[in-house]
Amino acid sequence: MRGNDQQAYDRGTSLFSPDGRIYQVEYAREAVSRGAPSVGLRTTEGVVLAAQSRAGSPLMESESIEKIHKLDDHAGAASAGHVADARQLVDFARRQAQVNRLRFGEPIDVEALTKGLTDHIQENTQRGGTRPYGAALLVGGIENGEPRLFAADPSGTPNEWKATVIGGSGRDIQEFLEEEWTDAADLDTGLGLAARALRVANDELSPSEVSLSTVTPEEGYRTLSVDEIEDVFAEAEIDLSDEDDEE
Repeated sequence: MRGNDQQAYDRGTSLFSPDGRIYQVEYAREAVSRGAPSVGLRTTEGVVLAAQSRAGSPLMESESIEKIHKLDDHAGAASAGHVADARQLVDFARRQAQVNRLRFGEPIDVEALTKGLTDHIQENTQRGGTRPYGAALLVGGIENGEPRLFAADPSGTPNEWKATVIGGSGRDIQEFLEEEWTDAADLDTGLGLAARALRVANDELSPSEVSLSTVTPEEGYRTLSVDEIEDVFAEAEIDLSDEDDEE
């Protein structure tokens, strides 16, 4: 390497700097932190996935903004960061789930699905000619009748959580979840908590700008309609009066 060593480490997608850092992975994490937040919660009855899905223009169809994705009948994912990168990861996870059903005739374990996904993510931090994915995923689902929730970041690290957030305002939302989440929370409580958590990042967030999905043993993966999300806001006593006054 010639010239500025710092720039050389900066350009290399798979090079460690002298202080043990991979700068491209750190930049990918920064891309995630600049995205709209997504929240995942584990409850006694299932998993809740929530995401802010505000359109960048009033001319954009809000239904075209996909932040929460069905991976299989028993699993879903919420994303943050570069949308195109997130879609590639979601497609990879869906293929993994389908291959497992075809090969073994049963749904893939949520932990195995997440680790297969993070192994794929990690490869892009190690091989030349690629770059790390600029997206993170929350993977939630039902495994052996129990709800499980994992986070996968651009380094390829899988961590299991009771409640967590990816994307912008992560520190503030995580502090809120640490204060409010309890082991006894049921599905309805989890839905309200997820909506309130997203409002920490944006106190003007309306039901139409939120995506909510649940994964339960009884119903599997299910996406809530706008009317149902409005009911969640009402039951969680989220004040929307300021927005009504503006309208």
